[in-house]
Amino acid sequence: MTEAAPAWRNENVSDVVAAVTIAEGTESHSYPAEHTPSLLTGSLTNLADAVHYMCLLHGRHPGVIDHAAVRTADNAARSWLIRAADGFAAERAYLTQLVVAVGPLPSTAGQDSSETAVTQQRHALDMLAQSDRRGCALGAAVALVLDWSAVRRILDIAALRVGIEPRRSLLPDVSSTRAVLEALAGDDPAVARAAQFGAIQMLRQHRGLWDLLQARAFVRARG
Repeated sequence: MTEAAPAWRNENVSDVVAAVTIAEGTESHSYPAEHTPSLLTGSLTNLADAVHYMCLLHGRHPGVIDHAAVRTADNAARSWLIRAADGFAAERAYLTQLVVAVGPLPSTAGQDSSETAVTQQRHALDMLAQSDRRGCALGAAVALVLDWSAVRRILDIAALRVGIEPRRSLLPDVSSTRAVLEALAGDDPAVARAAQFGAIQMLRQHRGLWDLLQARAFVRARG
């Protein structure tokens, strides 16, 4: 992975990560972002596909936040990481429940290559969250928590379609998430750059997954 040079490098690190989450994350992707019935939200098959692949990416323990908790020794981040890890454990259980409820993975041409691609993404996230570069793992964990609200909207739509009441998220809120990043990296440009890098790379994996899911939906639509 090579580091992109953010245009906002001299700005507040939490503002940068929040901005890049909006610009590069799930919320800005055309496939999951449409709020009216769409190719994704209007089809239980496509929702099931998204649930299965999101579980393949994030349903295994340890995940991004768990790895970051091991790699981050700073006291300023410990409390947040513990809450985030506990909260994401609940999200992982929710994903597992949804995988069962939505039924089998939709049959789609190129299935083997799709699973290989997401397995590679998961490996990339594991490597990112285990980076020895101070701030990198935390940046990835923060970006995951910030982006998850947009992912969760899709999961909740899928849950309602199969008769499951969506669970309340136990992840840390936006304010505390941004605060922990600022506490760790706000006065250290090197840590801030590492956190930005970790966040950007995590978001690129989410964006790549949505690209893949959209392509799979187009393949199924063409029959």
